[in-house]
Amino acid sequence: MSIVTTKDGTRIFYKDWGSGQPVVFSHGWPLSSDSWDEQLYFLASRGYRAIAHDRRGHGRSSQPWNGHDMDTYADDLAAVMDALDLKNAVLVGFSTGGGEVARYLARHGSKRVAKAVLVGAVTPLMLKTASNPGGLPVEVFDGIRAGVLADRSQFFQELTTPFFGANREGAKVSQGARDAFWYSGMQVGLKAAYDCIQAFSATDQTEDLKKFDVPTLIIHGDDDQIVPIGAAGQQAAKLVKDATLKVYPGAPHGLTVTHREQFNADLLAFLKA
Repeated sequence: MSIVTTKDGTRIFYKDWGSGQPVVFSHGWPLSSDSWDEQLYFLASRGYRAIAHDRRGHGRSSQPWNGHDMDTYADDLAAVMDALDLKNAVLVGFSTGGGEVARYLARHGSKRVAKAVLVGAVTPLMLKTASNPGGLPVEVFDGIRAGVLADRSQFFQELTTPFFGANREGAKVSQGARDAFWYSGMQVGLKAAYDCIQAFSATDQTEDLKKFDVPTLIIHGDDDQIVPIGAAGQQAAKLVKDATLKVYPGAPHGLTVTHREQFNADLLAFLKA
C-alpha cells in the first residue's frame, strides 16, 4: 500500500493516480479517499495527477488515540504533500476536508499550492456562538456524538437520508451510494469518529480563511441539511479574498454524488482557468 508515516508514527494511506498537475482531495466525515474515486478517475483520465488520502483514524490509515483535530489533520496533509514533493497543486476539500484544506493553508502556506476548492465545507464555523448566530446549536452535535456512541451502524445508515437529500421530493440517490457511505463510516475507528465531531463543528476557521492567497472556488448546495450554506459557504466567500461562490440550487450536502456531472465539469473548468 502507498503509505506516508507522520512524525507521531501514524501511517497515512493515499492513492496517487495519473500524471500532470497534482489535484489533492481531502474527504469528509465519516468517509475515506474512496469517496473521491469518481473525481480521481475523471481527472486522471484527463491529464491530471489525482491524489487522495485517508484521514488518520479513517479508511486504511492508522487508528491512533490522539490527533483528531484540525491542526493535526492539516499537518498530516502536509506530510503527504511533502513526501510526494507536490508543486503547483490544487487542494480540494469536502465538508471536514474543507476545514483541513483551510487549516493547511493557514499553517503551511501556499508554497506548494496553486488553487483551492471548498465543497460543502464546514468553514468558517458550524457551531452557534454569540459571534456566530447563524450556526447550529451544540445540541445538534451532542446528538451526533450520542448516535455514534450508541449505535453508529444504524446512525450512519440514517444519516444518509439528509446527507444525500433522500427526504426531498424527486431525490435521486441510489441505495448503492447510501450503502457506500455506511461502509466507509464503519471503517472509521470509534475514537476518531467521535473526536472528529468536535473538530468539524467547533473549530473556528475565520482567521484561516483570511489567510488564503490563491484563487479559490467555493461550491455549496442551497439545500444542504448537514452544513447549512448560510453559516458556511456564504460566510466563507466573504472571508476568502476574491473567492468565487458557486451555489447549486436544490443540492444536498452530498452533491459530489448527486450532482457529480455538474461538479466534475465545474472542477475541470476551474483547473483549466
